[in-house]
Amino acid sequence: MISGADQTNTLNRILDAAADNLRVAKILVQLGLDPNNITYDAIFNRLLEIVIHNINLANLCALVGAIFFVATLLTHTMVPLRIANLIGCAFFAGFGALAGDVKTLLLYLLMVPINGIRLRQMLTLIKKARDATQGDTSMEWLKPFMIDRKYRKGDVLFKKGDPANEMFLTVTGRFLVTEIGVSLPPGRLMGELGFLSPSNRRTATVECTEDGHVLTITYDKLLEIYFQNPQFGYYFLVLTSQRLLENIGRLEAAVAQNKAAGETPAEGVSQ
Repeated sequence: MISGADQTNTLNRILDAAADNLRVAKILVQLGLDPNNITYDAIFNRLLEIVIHNINLANLCALVGAIFFVATLLTHTMVPLRIANLIGCAFFAGFGALAGDVKTLLLYLLMVPINGIRLRQMLTLIKKARDATQGDTSMEWLKPFMIDRKYRKGDVLFKKGDPANEMFLTVTGRFLVTEIGVSLPPGRLMGELGFLSPSNRRTATVECTEDGHVLTITYDKLLEIYFQNPQFGYYFLVLTSQRLLENIGRLEAAVAQNKAAGETPAEGVSQ
């Protein structure tokens, strides 16, 4: 068993060795500088010597990769980040190949196609956002982010007033909004208004009237997509505005129909 005195001596030796190795003079010597002649010219010349000594294609690739990595930390949106990350990974993979570092080569070579796939998804997202300004409100592009779910006839997807935490896209079958009697064919969106309501509650009841399946996406995922690409916010705004205008149109038609039905007897009397 080691005594307390031996432990103290060992700790003191370790601290003395650390203090000796961390002395400024010794560090300067290790850097190739004269502790007795520290000038700006001496430091500059030493740095220039180190740079010239290490100039080669592999290190240039690493330098460019590092520049693009720093760029990813300065970007505020996802697309520029993905582009900078993809280019940086390509240069780091080049460094690994030229330096003979297999681990670095494989790591960054794998990250190149991953960033490429994600970049393509983001560009598709932005394209659809732009198309929304021209009236294209299809949600087909969201499918890669959604989960498949099947329903049978008579199943209730959600009821009015239920807590809402996901949105639906019909793929097959038919679904009925029971409060207004509107049938939703394949390719229609459901549950998006619950995402916008302050209390996140369902505004209507939807029932499956014909066996089919839908794709679902959580509101948390929608928020993630929005913060990655703010253009999606405008796309979603156009989409939900169109749905609200459709509902207003149905309401106006129903009011006009009821008004016409109420005026018909009066017209008969005047005649």
